[in-house]
Amino acid sequence: MPHFRTSGADLYYEQTGSGPDIVWLPGGDQRGEEMRWQVEGFPDFRNTTMDPRGVGETHHTEGPPWTILDMARDAAELIEAVCNPPVIVAGLSMGSLIVQEIAINWPHLVRLAIPMGTFAVSEGFSREWMEAEIRYRREHGDLPPDFATCHYAVFMYSPEVLDDPEKWAELRKVTEAAYKHRDGKMLDAQWQACCDFDTTDRLPDCKVPMHVIGFGLDMQAPPYLGKKCAALAGDGHYHRLEGLSHVALCGQKPEVVNAKIREIIESES
Repeated sequence: MPHFRTSGADLYYEQTGSGPDIVWLPGGDQRGEEMRWQVEGFPDFRNTTMDPRGVGETHHTEGPPWTILDMARDAAELIEAVCNPPVIVAGLSMGSLIVQEIAINWPHLVRLAIPMGTFAVSEGFSREWMEAEIRYRREHGDLPPDFATCHYAVFMYSPEVLDDPEKWAELRKVTEAAYKHRDGKMLDAQWQACCDFDTTDRLPDCKVPMHVIGFGLDMQAPPYLGKKCAALAGDGHYHRLEGLSHVALCGQKPEVVNAKIREIIESES
């Protein structure tokens, strides 16, 4: 699969299908391939995914440290090179922050922005948790692989998954892919960028339609943060999906999330 050289990274991406362009941006510690349930749900579009700096087969040529804006620049340069702008950009968690930066700084590339599990600035439990994770990594190093898998699963999936041994056996693979052998320095670099992120004073001037999706059981980005983000955006809209957790779109309930995304796209067509 191809690489694209941006101004700051040798970016690994995948592109499949034909039709209008959707660019899917994964959460922190996840590769672009973890958006495969969304790619499969939109066969009538041309789907593009990428590995952000610090994970997968993307190789950074500068930093860390990085900012979310640095990662957004990578994505914007990729969109200009391999897509037909303006495109739909949709992202989860760290990917949702990248979505915001693209919409704010490269609005001519975006016809619709869909940030999921997002915030305009981290605060409260969400920020304290990320800061504690970063501090632990810096002071004590990496978590044991089996502990990391179970520890992060609780933040990724809802009790519905943990209460179903067969479902957990299936989805633990997603958690393992992100965290089992994670390079602590790269995790640190991505999470620090999320902690430093702040679009509160810039979102009001962003006129790209921004449809924020919040998840009712989200522990990583509690849904009130997404609601505040949508309220700040110049053309913001908020959608709350009850019963779903932060990473429910990755294998747990992708059909529910995909249905909402398609509804949003059709409403803006």
